[in-house]
Amino acid sequence: MVLLLGLSAWFITGSALAGAAGLTAAHAFNVLMPSATIRFLAIVRTGSRYVERVSSHEAALKALARIRPALFMGLTAGPPARAFSIASGEASARFIQDVDALQTLFVRRSAPWTAGAGALAALSLTAMASPPAAAVVLGGMMLSGLGSASLGRRIDPLGRRRQMAMGMFKNRLSAHQGSAAEIAAYGLQAWAITDVMRRADAHDRLKARVEVATASLALWQAGVSGLTLVGVAIAASGATLPLLAMALLAALTGLEAIATLSVAARDAGAAKEAYARIAALVPRSDAASSAHEPIVPAGLSWDGPSLVPGMRLGLQGPSGSGKTTAIERLMGLRGTSHDCPDRRARFSYAAQQVQLIDGTVRENLLIGAEDATEDDLWQALTDADLASRIAASPGGLDTPVGQDGMQLSGGERRRLTLARAYLRAAPWLVLDEPTEGLDVETEKRVSERLRQRLSRTRQGLILVSHRDTPLLLCDRVMTVARVDVAGPVRMHDQGALLAA
Repeated sequence: MVLLLGLSAWFITGSALAGAAGLTAAHAFNVLMPSATIRFLAIVRTGSRYVERVSSHEAALKALARIRPALFMGLTAGPPARAFSIASGEASARFIQDVDALQTLFVRRSAPWTAGAGALAALSLTAMASPPAAAVVLGGMMLSGLGSASLGRRIDPLGRRRQMAMGMFKNRLSAHQGSAAEIAAYGLQAWAITDVMRRADAHDRLKARVEVATASLALWQAGVSGLTLVGVAIAASGATLPLLAMALLAALTGLEAIATLSVAARDAGAAKEAYARIAALVPRSDAASSAHEPIVPAGLSWDGPSLVPGMRLGLQGPSGSGKTTAIERLMGLRGTSHDCPDRRARFSYAAQQVQLIDGTVRENLLIGAEDATEDDLWQALTDADLASRIAASPGGLDTPVGQDGMQLSGGERRRLTLARAYLRAAPWLVLDEPTEGLDVETEKRVSERLRQRLSRTRQGLILVSHRDTPLLLCDRVMTVARVDVAGPVRMHDQGALLAA
């Protein structure tokens, strides 16, 4: 581009002067070679611009397409403590804003090379007009670059803080969205709006500061460019008008090439923070894992009885005694073991807290087994005593459940999670309060169908419940006496105490 504009300025000015000098000078002026060169440079510029845009954006999009799945795997297959520490709003911010911010690292990767090529071309063309003019351009570029670097250091921390503020805003918005019914019931809508907007305003203030700093950067570059052009005009005043015009336009485009670095500097802070936030969740490719792990691995905080294939173990105890903690330790959902994914594959889990995606019944079931057939889905629903309800819906398996399953009743949501757990082909079925919220008759049907399913599949069962009906399915029932945050789980079995 620098060559194109510089040569164009020389050619236009030279042609004008030749025409003004008379017919003889106009005929003597060679227009073919410069015009052909200008056309060639214009074609090269168009082609190179297209290739640069396509290649850089293709690289960015391919990289981002690999980052999001890796980020999801990092959350779902990594250490549970790390996943549990990330709230849903924060996770959303990392999947969307943070990943999008990384585009700068790919798209702007060629900026230094582009700026260097533009600067070299500008210096070469201005030197043809006047070596002192080239020195002036060099000084202007250095002054522009140094000033931009200084101002860029102000933008960098602002970009980082802005990226974090977006995560805080989305996290709070998600929390209030999940508590919308309670907020409405207590008349706290105004408080919730104020609470969310406070974080939105904090993000907007940081965004405004980034824009102000960016404007200051642009103003600095414009001022340096103006002074540099004045200096070039003075230094090259002894050159011919065509060469002077070429030097001025070449200097201007060279300074613009240097200014592209400021665009990268503006987004660098956000990109660096986004990279750090994503890198903390993406698993390392060299992470070790064990493919042959005992059913209760060494070092696992499980202090109950040895688990024999096909065994049916019931856990009971007062609220807060640690029943859920015990089974989460068993499955590797608590603790710091690095081989959690392999251990978790041995268990199919229906948690006490129901979690459904905003999709259809089919989509929620396929989480348990993505390759399940329609017959498998209906069989799981039948075993959970939910098939007749879903069959009566106009959409059948494609009936939407709404956000967090709000289109279903509490008992239907729980039974849908049971059906999802039934679909997973794992040696052990772990159910935490599977009949909570169900009426007595429904509880009896669910328990009986669970018994029939266990007889058919030969799965082992670990069941947590406060209610007697489901515990009748178990061969052995233990009472959890106490669980410490980092200590052993203590269980009573017919008067015997099992402890580490």
